[in-house]
Amino acid sequence: RKRNVLRNFQEHEKFLTRVKEKLQKGKKLIKTHKRDLVIMPELVGVKMGVYNGRDFVPVEITFEMLGHKLGEFSISRAKTKHSKEDKSGKKKAPKKE
Repeated sequence: RKRNVLRNFQEHEKFLTRVKEKLQKGKKLIKTHKRDLVIMPELVGVKMGVYNGRDFVPVEITFEMLGHKLGEFSISRAKTKHSKEDKSGKKKAPKKE
């Protein structure tokens, strides 16, 4: 992950300054589409909304997340649910939860 941080250092710095500005304004949740952003120590304790293609998933950044990417904590693909067959061999529609 070190290579990714070094190659995109200016982009990371720019993002961090924006985050700090928004925190000073009093924003509690910072929304972003940057799923490929490597989590750095400056972001620990910040609540972020990471876009998963449909909505913003709230993620509170902890010390254990350092070095990982934001997208790892916002699942973008749903689990498949297959329908079951009834006694006659026909498929039922899956139950909505």
